[in-house]
Amino acid sequence: MNFQRVVIKVGSALVAPDKQGCSGQYLLSIARFITQCQQVGKEVILVSSGSVAAGRALIRHGSPNPSIPTKQAMAAVGQMKMMANWQRFFDVPCSQLLITHGDLKDRQRYINIKNTIRILLANGVIPIVNENDTVATDELKVGDNDNLAAQVALVSEADCLLILSDVDGLYRENPKHNPDAEKLSDVSAITPAIYQMASGTDNHIATGGMQTKIQAAEKATENGIATFILSGEDANALEQFGQGINAGTHFHAQQAPFKAKKHWLKHTLKSTGRVLLDAGAIHAVTNKGASLLPSGIAGVEGSFAAGDSIDIIDAVNQSPVAKGISQYSHRDLAKIIGQNSNQIAAILGYCPSKVAVHRDDMVMLKTNSSDVSNQTNTSSDNTQ
Repeated sequence: MNFQRVVIKVGSALVAPDKQGCSGQYLLSIARFITQCQQVGKEVILVSSGSVAAGRALIRHGSPNPSIPTKQAMAAVGQMKMMANWQRFFDVPCSQLLITHGDLKDRQRYINIKNTIRILLANGVIPIVNENDTVATDELKVGDNDNLAAQVALVSEADCLLILSDVDGLYRENPKHNPDAEKLSDVSAITPAIYQMASGTDNHIATGGMQTKIQAAEKATENGIATFILSGEDANALEQFGQGINAGTHFHAQQAPFKAKKHWLKHTLKSTGRVLLDAGAIHAVTNKGASLLPSGIAGVEGSFAAGDSIDIIDAVNQSPVAKGISQYSHRDLAKIIGQNSNQIAAILGYCPSKVAVHRDDMVMLKTNSSDVSNQTNTSSDNTQ
């Protein structure tokens, strides 16, 4: 398995194939694959559709196309059933994350999602993500779980996105209309011609189709995340994927995920503030691959919010050392500089993170032969 952290999107047609409630018909083989991934040290995040379909039979509607409030009620009751259905396939605990596009747009909530996923994975818990259909309005909806899965892959810094559906890849023509249509095994770049091959969904329960899958693949591959469309109905396709065999369509990443993020941090984000580091923190950050702790910060300059980019400066010679995304605003950071991380909650009244800048959210600005940030995407925190 040529990935370390994978986001697996499972469509409604797999969760509720009869459109009337949850089923294990296809989920058993998917859960077996997830378990096998975990057994060899891979990290898995699940994006699962199906809450509306799971609750459909429990809410009176009398129409193949229920109203929005009716669908929201279906989602409210169906989400419970869908989560219970997933949990029964695993010996490890599952967790539920319900998010909206508004959560992904908000800097602080974006960081909270990232931190939550990090901690869940570190504790061997399977994060199961779905859109919060019961509260999302049109302007706050992602709209489909293909694009949501791509967004989750970005926020979780995955290196692989696996889209499982009732189709086994991208075809030059709709295979339901032309049984002889050619399937594309590899897509090196997503062009207008690729979009022209896509068609919408024929399933009135689902919200996506091949069009949204290509949109998701484009978002992911532009950020260095290899993307695959596979049939979730074919257990052999997953087994082959685990063996390094592509039974679907592989959308190739345009660059390495590590390189993509470091380039984004270094060249795209504009820093809105600075933090000054003492000698010990400089050594830990540049030579030990450590996260930046409040205890190593000697000063805070500028105005910035949690989620903003900041410059990390050597307080002695005022030279830039690194650039990163702050877990705290300038006001909160000024209150906890020089303090042990265990004191953050007592000082601020809350503690979203024990680090000021996580190593995964940091790029070095000066060359150092022992700087591990330029060698690997695996990080270690500077513990106290």
